[in-house]
Amino acid sequence: MLDIISHGDIVELQLNRPPANALNHELLEALLAAHREVIEVGARGLILSGQAGMFCAGVDVPELLGHDRASIHRFWSLLFQSAKALATSPVPVVAALAGHSPAGGAVLVANCDYRVAAQGTFKIGFNEVQVGLPLPSTILLTFTELVGPRLARYYGVAGRLMLMDEALDIGFIDELVPAERVLERSLEFLDGLLALPPVAMNRTRLTGKAVLIAALGESDDVERVTADWFSDETQVALHALVDSLGKN
Repeated sequence: MLDIISHGDIVELQLNRPPANALNHELLEALLAAHREVIEVGARGLILSGQAGMFCAGVDVPELLGHDRASIHRFWSLLFQSAKALATSPVPVVAALAGHSPAGGAVLVANCDYRVAAQGTFKIGFNEVQVGLPLPSTILLTFTELVGPRLARYYGVAGRLMLMDEALDIGFIDELVPAERVLERSLEFLDGLLALPPVAMNRTRLTGKAVLIAALGESDDVERVTADWFSDETQVALHALVDSLGKN
């Protein structure tokens, strides 16, 4: 479900769960384990990537919809653990987006340090409200830190996905490049960071995220979103989503 690719001091963690890299328990467990492993063996920078056309389609709703409360609680715990691991990573993490990245995919992206995306008609954003889930507080905070409170509220409340050029305009992603240059540019950016004094660079990087890191450590989002998942409103919206996917 996840490939580990070495680029010298930089390691690429490539999501590989066809056809859409949808997030389930096993993929998130693999991501957390791989992150720990590569840090332990001395990686100095990380790239989080997917496949051409699809970084990550978000939560695998069709798989999870029939799960019991304990399983859903565990899933959300894994997702927020993954977000925290990326946000607090002791080495910089670049998201290399060669395709779409809605919902849960956007959660992973937002918690990286830098985002390089492919030009084209790919979309990104937090469409949780569209499927009946209130946007969790730490996800909204992560988004707010990137685009500011007014835009975060606007896009979050509407549950609106956006094209990558719009995401660049509002500051959600940092660079747009031709699809064939996404990985190359991600490596170039990290090489620039790794040329800096490492203690000073990494300490400043994490200090800049101190408010977010504190919120991730104190949040009750797992409990809240688990309860929301089983609400009548959310279940109706999730079943409608699965029905619509079955007709496509």
